[in-house]
Amino acid sequence: MRTATTEQTTHPVLIFWIIAGWVGFCILPWYGVEDGFFRFGWLFEGYPFDEDYAPGAFLIAQGRKLWLAPMLLALAAPLLVLKRRKTDPVFAVVLILSGALGFGWLIAQGFGIGIRGFNFAWLTALFGDLGDRQFGMGYGAMILASAFLFLFTQGIAARGAINGDVFVVSAIGGVIVIVGTFVFFPIAKMLTAAFITEDGGYSVGIFAAKFFDDRLWGLGCLWGARCGVAWNSLFLAILVGLLSTALGLVFALVVTRSGFRYKRALRALTVLPIITPPFVIGLALILMFGLSGSVTRFVADLLGVQPTRWLYGLPGLLIAQTLAFTPIAFLVLIGVVEGVSPSMEEAAQTLRANKWQTFRTVSLPLMRPGLANAFLLGFIESMADFGNPLVLGGNFDVLSTEIFFAIVGAQYDQGRAAVLAVVLLAFTLSAFYAQRAWLGKKSYTTVTGKGDAGVHPLMPRGLSIPVFALAAIWGGFTVIVYIMIFYGSIVELWGVNNTLTFKHYLTAFSVKLGDNGLLWTGAAWDSFWTTIYIAAVAAPLTAAVGLITAYLLTRQTFAGKNAFEFGTMLSFAIPGTVIGVSYILAFNVPPIEITGTGIILVISFIFRNMPVGVRAGIASMSQLDKSLDESSLTLGANSWQTFRRVILPLLRPAILAALVYSFVRAMTAISAVIFLVSAQYDMATSYIIGRVENNDYGLAIAYSTTLIFVMLAAVGLLQVVVGKTQIGRRTQFTAGG
Repeated sequence: MRTATTEQTTHPVLIFWIIAGWVGFCILPWYGVEDGFFRFGWLFEGYPFDEDYAPGAFLIAQGRKLWLAPMLLALAAPLLVLKRRKTDPVFAVVLILSGALGFGWLIAQGFGIGIRGFNFAWLTALFGDLGDRQFGMGYGAMILASAFLFLFTQGIAARGAINGDVFVVSAIGGVIVIVGTFVFFPIAKMLTAAFITEDGGYSVGIFAAKFFDDRLWGLGCLWGARCGVAWNSLFLAILVGLLSTALGLVFALVVTRSGFRYKRALRALTVLPIITPPFVIGLALILMFGLSGSVTRFVADLLGVQPTRWLYGLPGLLIAQTLAFTPIAFLVLIGVVEGVSPSMEEAAQTLRANKWQTFRTVSLPLMRPGLANAFLLGFIESMADFGNPLVLGGNFDVLSTEIFFAIVGAQYDQGRAAVLAVVLLAFTLSAFYAQRAWLGKKSYTTVTGKGDAGVHPLMPRGLSIPVFALAAIWGGFTVIVYIMIFYGSIVELWGVNNTLTFKHYLTAFSVKLGDNGLLWTGAAWDSFWTTIYIAAVAAPLTAAVGLITAYLLTRQTFAGKNAFEFGTMLSFAIPGTVIGVSYILAFNVPPIEITGTGIILVISFIFRNMPVGVRAGIASMSQLDKSLDESSLTLGANSWQTFRRVILPLLRPAILAALVYSFVRAMTAISAVIFLVSAQYDMATSYIIGRVENNDYGLAIAYSTTLIFVMLAAVGLLQVVVGKTQIGRRTQFTAGG
């Protein structure tokens, strides 16, 4: 009996978070340190007595920041129940109150007091001028906030929520808080910024004036003038969505419904644009079809006509974005096309339907979810694209570039940027819901637990001819574009001096041997290493958050599960441009003051790319029988041990997909990054954009080509590190084996 009592009154997880809370409050700096989150120079610069580096307890002991004192009571309360059993009602009540009040007070004082004292006039009227101030929260506040959160979730678990499973309740609480902080809060901040007047008040009129601006919704293009940027963006996004979906379906049909021999080469070709910085294709098109482009000059000389700037505007953007986003549509559609049950198609042919009727009435309708998803991805990617419109836009203004110039241009109008971002968000969310409405509640299930040994029929001849023609033309065009990209990086000056040279690579990535070892003398090294560092930090965190969220959605049942799933997937429908603007507005002032740091880049990548990890995890976990979890739990393992030792080893494909996607997107992202980079943390894509703006195309393309090879190497390395799932199936032997 004594042993049982000891086990029931020993709470290692609770003890860990109590200790963590006291460490955060008494040892670590309470406010953010200026030299960066990942630097520790503060240990030798006045710590712990300097106000900039002092822990919360030291500040209170010195008679400063006394508004932090109430958190001491919330932190001390859990010590009273350490000897109590989990089944004791007092245990749960104390932890819930301690966590909720401590976390709530920490948030309230963070928002209530800023760099100018009280942030709200009613607080000043109630208490008078504060005569003090505080900056953004640092290590100490972050650790203490985590401690309060997980004290609260342990109390909820002790009350019996989700069978008293501490890991599951804590995971749900953790995901809700971080998604609320880094997705919903910035969006809410952006929405409110659209109503702010010049004197700091709020006005619906100021929002209406900017929202109904003729530059946004004008229809001048109908009579020869310009259309508003909203209509330009919408029209372009619809065209790109339709074209990329159609071409993605063409390539998927060639790979799955034809006897084409070089399917692997075709797959590799469609992956290339995904690992290419988004504006590089635009640069290649300029080198080919620009005013001094090789194709333009050849045609002009051949026909004796004057070269024009036809590429700049809608035509160039449409070509560049379709090239860039068709591979994404292909990757979505190939799984859908392969997933159509062959037995259904064979049944249609048995009933005397010809190949064309079978494809039109059976195969194509079952591909609707894939077609809708592919269109949605193309639409959102086009809306969010920043690099290509900056390079090729000309006089065809779109929302993403207008938002950028509203923030960094001479006008510096955050209100206008917020209004434009609201319009952009409204378009993408409308497309998101239109897609769900079009699919409806119909069932598209064709693969069940029963075996399906059928073979997909080949395309009807009337369809295969145009499909192969389109695939050949577009595939050949893509190959030429990439040849031009590489060629443009090794010539002196494209269109003027085509002498072969490695000057651009040497300028960007030169290395010298000095007295103290290697010297990274190239102009691009700083941004290159920063990009590798940020992407390497963000990728595993993105995969971790995504897979834990997928585990909760597939393996657990809890109240509000649908809302939880919607919240975690919302960032999928939010363009990167909107993320960038909302992060600037939300995290440029206390309590979370991280603008200009590396951590804001990491966080933006995590929550921009998290939905892919979630979806990859859900797809893989849905194939794992729940009896595996039940067997582990029956043998005495808890949920955390089951997740770590049973589920994760079987999720290597999902882990690899999440790691590869998040790493590649972090390396190539530009729409959110362009707002968040700083002099200290400059990313590769923003550096390349700077070279493009200075017309230094050779260096920009050389850097981009280097990034492509680096990402190919990184993808191969990740495949080796993560490995393949070993399920213990028997090996098939050939007749000669």
